[in-house]
Amino acid sequence: MFDNSSFLQDWLQETDPSKQNLVKLFLSQDRGVSRYLFGCNSYSMQLAQSLPIIIDGFIDDYVALPHEIQGVPVIRSKALPENALVVNCVLNAKPITAAQTIKKLSLLGNLTVSDLYKYAPDTIPIPTFVAETREDLRLNAEKWKFVNSLVSDLPSQQVLHDLLRYRLTGDTAFMTGYRYRPEEQYFEDFLNLEEGEVFVDAGGYTGETTEEFCRLVPDYGKTFLFEPSLANLEKAKVRLANKRDIDLIPLGISSSVGLLRFDPDSGSASAVNEHGSVQVDMTTLDHHIREKTTFIKMDLEGWELEALKGSRRHILEDHPKLAICVYHHPADFWRIPEYILSLRSDYKVLLRHYSESWTETVMYFIPK
Repeated sequence: MFDNSSFLQDWLQETDPSKQNLVKLFLSQDRGVSRYLFGCNSYSMQLAQSLPIIIDGFIDDYVALPHEIQGVPVIRSKALPENALVVNCVLNAKPITAAQTIKKLSLLGNLTVSDLYKYAPDTIPIPTFVAETREDLRLNAEKWKFVNSLVSDLPSQQVLHDLLRYRLTGDTAFMTGYRYRPEEQYFEDFLNLEEGEVFVDAGGYTGETTEEFCRLVPDYGKTFLFEPSLANLEKAKVRLANKRDIDLIPLGISSSVGLLRFDPDSGSASAVNEHGSVQVDMTTLDHHIREKTTFIKMDLEGWELEALKGSRRHILEDHPKLAICVYHHPADFWRIPEYILSLRSDYKVLLRHYSESWTETVMYFIPK
């Protein structure tokens, strides 16, 4: 595992004069330049508000036009003028794909978000995932060494190495070997899924993961899908209408039974949130499921550790295969395996990644 502080300092000190000059030009008052942010998302909006200059527009090839954000027009990429300087503000899922789209355009130049805060650190806000990773590594360096010693195969070690570099810098150069592949998430060959599997889909959303499980393991025993959003659950019901032995459960998963506030309107990112607009009923896997489980998947937008605490009995007694998302907060990379291995040390730990960015990292626990 590399020296994190040394690596970050080295990255900050390495300069690309051409990029440095483009950043200066982008932040200048030169009226011969048009300035655009690629992507309509929370970060591009935050960036537009913090910049010392007024941008000419946002770029989005999918939103219905005409459209404005903060009084600034949204245009298609093909409508960009040749004197445009474009900053790629895509941070989730497909930043490399976005960069490839930008490079095909006739432009004055293009930049990444990491170029901006590398060369103008006092002006540009650092993305939350970068700031949180830097802080967690500063506070918990020994915990990250623990994770590095834990992941047990070369692909896992490479994923950890690449992700740490990316999460510390936001520089997509460290993610060029990755692609967005959600259809492969949770179902690696090393799971050795068998006839009769009892699958728990915690955070089932609209049923895509359960549908793929049923396809891969047609002779499964039973599936439990937990989803507190009734709108999502209704879609899952339609999607899985022709599948057998599936319990669709309108509950969230936590460490105890009760009520918690929930944000139901964020699509796949809907999550437990103290400022959520609704209250939802929560249960635990130990309370709700009495039969033996063989495979538990969790994608709960940062609530995975609490859900695991409510799955203690199943982990201890059933020794199931586990596929747990660890990307929502950097500390999850170490606190989730720390908790699981405190219950049972007889797990092999593997790490895989399914996007071009910081999202969709899954830690697998395979019974030895």
